[in-house]
Amino acid sequence: MENDLIAKKDLLEVAHISYGQLYRWKRKKLIPDEWFIRKSTFTGQETFFPKQKILDRIEKIISLKDDLSLDELADMFSPNPQSVSLTVNQIIERHIVSLMTVDVLFPEEERNKSLSFEAILSANIVEKVLKSGEVNREESKQLYTFLINNYGKLYGQPFYLLIFRKLGVTSFLLISKQENYYVDDLTNEVFKLDILQSIEELKSLLSKGA
Repeated sequence: MENDLIAKKDLLEVAHISYGQLYRWKRKKLIPDEWFIRKSTFTGQETFFPKQKILDRIEKIISLKDDLSLDELADMFSPNPQSVSLTVNQIIERHIVSLMTVDVLFPEEERNKSLSFEAILSANIVEKVLKSGEVNREESKQLYTFLINNYGKLYGQPFYLLIFRKLGVTSFLLISKQENYYVDDLTNEVFKLDILQSIEELKSLLSKGA
């Protein structure tokens, strides 16, 4: 765990940013509150961050801040996106999903139907899981329905998608990042995905195609 964290003073030096910038971005919700981790050290209480996540986020902020306002960046990073509506054919054109995934999820007669952000995200996640080889076509359809039906229950929270397999039977779980889970010895975790990261990636794709 310690090797995955970076101290605040080291972060400011490595990322070449100021204390003021860091906390301004925090106030604007560009950096999640849960990334500010308070830990006891021999000098007292210090703030640490998940190293790779915070460095990747700062790199994105710096690369985009000349083109987007802080409020626009906050919306891009937010797990609560504004309304988006694209057809199935449009999400293929923007390389959000491949034809392979569309063939699994959407009959030909539905290719011109409009999809919400939630549906687009669900299809994009199914694409990632299909490419992993951990689910078949029927399970992919079940996963898409599961995501559509349950995403709103964890609305606005950072969470993971977990896929388990026990004696050949596949099951899905959405879990808040703050929660622990326990399974029996016959149940294997075969896939794990950071939903918030997937939201950010999708928003980036949508902004490029706008």
